[in-house]
Amino acid sequence: MPLRASKPSGLLYLEDRQNTAYPGLIPSLLEAQSFTCQEMQKHPKKMFEDPKRKLLIILAVLTLPSSAQTGNMDKLLGHHCTDFQTANFLRGSKLKVQFLLFTSSSPTCGELISADDGIKNCSFNSSLETKIIIHGFRALGTKPSWIEGLVQAILHTSQVNVIAVDWVYGSTGAYASAVENVTQLALVISQFISKLLALGVSGTSIHIIGVSLGAHVGGLVGHFHGGHLGRITALDPAGPKYTRASPEERLDPGDALFVEAIHTDADNFGIRIPVGHIDYFVNGGKDQPGCPRFISAGLLEQAGVNMSRLPQEVKVFLMTSPSAPFCVHHSLVEFHLQKKRNRVTSIEISFSSNSTKDTAKITIPKDQETGKQLLAHQVPLCQINSVTLKYIPKNRFWSKDEPSIVGKLCVAPLPLNSSRTMSCLPWSLTLHSKTDISYDLPTACA
Repeated sequence: MPLRASKPSGLLYLEDRQNTAYPGLIPSLLEAQSFTCQEMQKHPKKMFEDPKRKLLIILAVLTLPSSAQTGNMDKLLGHHCTDFQTANFLRGSKLKVQFLLFTSSSPTCGELISADDGIKNCSFNSSLETKIIIHGFRALGTKPSWIEGLVQAILHTSQVNVIAVDWVYGSTGAYASAVENVTQLALVISQFISKLLALGVSGTSIHIIGVSLGAHVGGLVGHFHGGHLGRITALDPAGPKYTRASPEERLDPGDALFVEAIHTDADNFGIRIPVGHIDYFVNGGKDQPGCPRFISAGLLEQAGVNMSRLPQEVKVFLMTSPSAPFCVHHSLVEFHLQKKRNRVTSIEISFSSNSTKDTAKITIPKDQETGKQLLAHQVPLCQINSVTLKYIPKNRFWSKDEPSIVGKLCVAPLPLNSSRTMSCLPWSLTLHSKTDISYDLPTACA
């Protein structure tokens, strides 16, 4: 039984196109007193005071199990569930934009809203933060497979308005055609946001989340609003056509009060340059563990940013594990040579627990004494039983490297603070060529 809401009047009613499966039920429901969205907001309990109305609503709920299973029960709240468009990738370059609203009460049901009617929709709450998701290039004209998961993850943790921008039409076909639509799309979204601001929405409460090409769309939207919107999060911002673009043509720190970017594919289709106040380069910003590789640096030593004064540009490097939940512990490891060497020094270091072993490589540049590296490990540092080091000499045909080196090892769990500081083994270590040497790593758990 299809359910339909009349948006112009906000009237809630049911439509039985077959009019056979539930004889008498729909007419009775339609005879009941109608409530507009505004009336429902003012008198939320009045709708259920009439015993006849209450019984009919209960019957409707009990007799529409299939609707509930598919998320269409949200239509009882006063709106259709609208999905993303599907475009023909051969003829999908013309821009057609939809704005789909998701709320905590309807996390799986997108409500089609329009800027033309002033966003007069009872599901939108102007007192809440608003997150606007903008997808990127869709080569085959299909709905982004990740959109539902992202929307539900946001609504699972926050009481907010989530608006997904559907521009599948205009983002498909050739990538160059999608890029040509970016400015026009940004203008459409900017006008939509202006309607939100007219409703009393605070500009600082607007958070744009742009994926790939959508990140630069978000940048232009923020630019059109003078950089006064609250926040832009760029997820793997696109590189082609934008790496050499001017800041006015792409995402940059001036586009919002706070701009952050997470780089995960900078060696292929992602942008290589920093574009925000803070840029996170996960696993070096390139190939991600557990992801196909077709079509490492370290965390900041203080493992954070002092936000008392907003930085103009900061790079942060993170590492992840190849499987869920992808989280790892990070430690800063340093090796201090007893004396400088006239060639590069390489040391392999491994942390071992009862069930895990994680390895990284420390490189000490020529004519320097100290090398640093981030080591990602699966268990907390206090559960690491031993550390193993191996000196890897750089032997050449015409020159042999030293057979051993001497130095000190220091380790610190990140982030560093007053209770988590760098600690060093109290003795000098002699590492012989290509020989594993293990030591206990005494670190107490807090």
